[in-house]
Amino acid sequence: MLAAELRLHDVRVLVVEKETEPPSAVRIVGLHIRSLEVLAMRGLLDRMLAHGRRRPAAGFFAAIDKPAPSGLDSPYAYLLGIRQPVIERLLAEHATDLGAQVRRGRAVTGLAQDDGGVTVELSDGEQLRARYLVGCDGARSAVRKLLGVGFPGEPSRSETLMGEMEAGVSPEEIAATVAAVGGTQHRFWVRPVGVGLYSIVVPAAGLSDRAVPPTIEDFRRQLRAVVGTDFGVHSPRWVSRFGDATRLAERYRVGRVLLAGDAAHIHPPIGGQGLNLGLQDAVNLGWKLAAQIRAWAPDTLLDTYQAERRPVAADVLDNTRAQTQLLSDEPGARAVRRLLTELMDFDEVNRHLLEKITGTAIRYDVGEGPDLLGRRLPDVDLRQGNLYGLLHRGRGLLLDRTGRLTVDGWSHRVDQLADASADLDVPGVLVRPDGHVAWIGDDQRALDDHLARWFGRATH
Repeated sequence: MLAAELRLHDVRVLVVEKETEPPSAVRIVGLHIRSLEVLAMRGLLDRMLAHGRRRPAAGFFAAIDKPAPSGLDSPYAYLLGIRQPVIERLLAEHATDLGAQVRRGRAVTGLAQDDGGVTVELSDGEQLRARYLVGCDGARSAVRKLLGVGFPGEPSRSETLMGEMEAGVSPEEIAATVAAVGGTQHRFWVRPVGVGLYSIVVPAAGLSDRAVPPTIEDFRRQLRAVVGTDFGVHSPRWVSRFGDATRLAERYRVGRVLLAGDAAHIHPPIGGQGLNLGLQDAVNLGWKLAAQIRAWAPDTLLDTYQAERRPVAADVLDNTRAQTQLLSDEPGARAVRRLLTELMDFDEVNRHLLEKITGTAIRYDVGEGPDLLGRRLPDVDLRQGNLYGLLHRGRGLLLDRTGRLTVDGWSHRVDQLADASADLDVPGVLVRPDGHVAWIGDDQRALDDHLARWFGRATH
C-alpha cells in the first residue's frame, strides 16, 4: 500500500520481500469502515468487494454481540471479510501497475544511513542505496532491530489457537454447542466462513512451546477440553497461534529510516484492528514521504507521521488491553463485561466503541477549530460525483462553496472543486490526500497559510 502511495507521486520505489512466494494460507481478514474508505479513495474498493463478503458492522468490541448503532456516517458501514492472499495480490497488482518494483526472496540484514541516504544490505549479499527506507516488516522487524529502536510493552501471558477447517458435524449441532457455552467462554468461537468451513478460536492453555506450530490434533484436544466436543474438525486450511503481547515502538522515525504497520506496534487481534492500522499508517505516510523526496515538503511535514499515527496506535493498544480483560473468565472481569454489555444498549456507548474499533473516530491535532477539523471527511455526495472519486490521485483537494477561494500556486499538488456541495455546512474545506480535513473557513489568506503548511511554498 505504501509503495502504491509513493508511486502516485512519481517516486521510484522498491519493495524487498523476504518470502519467495505470496502466502498460501487462506486466512480471512476483516477490513473495517475506515480502511474501506481509504480503499475507495484510491479506486480500489470495487476490486476488493468482488472477492469479499460483507458482514454487519457490529459485535467487534470484545465480541459483545450488539447491533450496529444507527446512522453511521459512511456508505461503507460494514465489515468486509476477504482472504489474505487475495488482498495481498490485489494490493501488489495495484502497486506494480503504478510502477513499483518487487523483489522476493531477499531479507534485509544490515543498514547504514548518512546525510544523503540509506545503504541496505540484503541476504544475498547485494547492497542497495536509497533516499529513504521504511520497515514494513512485521512484529519481528529486522529494520527496527537494526535501528536499535526500543519496543516496550508487555510480553504474551496467554495464548490462543486460531484456524480455518472443516467440521464433521451439522451446522445445527455446532450452533447449539456454541450458543450453550458462548456466554461463559469468551475466547472461544466457531463461525462459518464458507460451505462446511469454519473459523475456530480456542484457548491454547497447556500446549507445547509456542515455537512449535499447532496441529489439527491440538485443536481437537483443546476443543474437547473447553466445550466437550471437537466437532470432528479436519482438513485445516491454515492454523496458527497468537499471544496477547502488546508493544509500541519508541520512535517511528530515525533519520531517513521509518517504521510502519506491525513493525511499529503489535497487539492481540481482538477487534481485528491490526491490518487496518497498518494500511492507514501507509496512507498517512505515503504523501508526506513523497513530498520529502520530491523536495517540496514543509520542514515539519514528515514528522507529523509519528505525531499523528503513534497516538492512534497507542489507543488501539489500550482498547485491545481492555478487550483482553473482558475475555477473562475471572469473576471480576465477567462482572465488568456484564456491566459493559448493559451500557452498550445506549446508542452513544455503542457508537463510541464502534468508531474506536473501525478508525472513524480518529482526529489528528492540526490546530484549533470546528470539530470536523483533523477528522476524516466522509464520502459526501457532490454535484460532480462523490468526494472519494476525486482523491484517486492522492492529491490535496479544496472544496469551495464560496466561489472566492483558490489554490493558485499549489494547483500542481492540490485540486479544486468550486460550488462543491450542499451536503457541506462549511464554506470551504481543505482535504489532505489521506482524506483528513486540514482547514475550514472562507478567508483566502488563512487558506494560503494552511496550503503552505501542508503542501509547501506556492510556485507563483
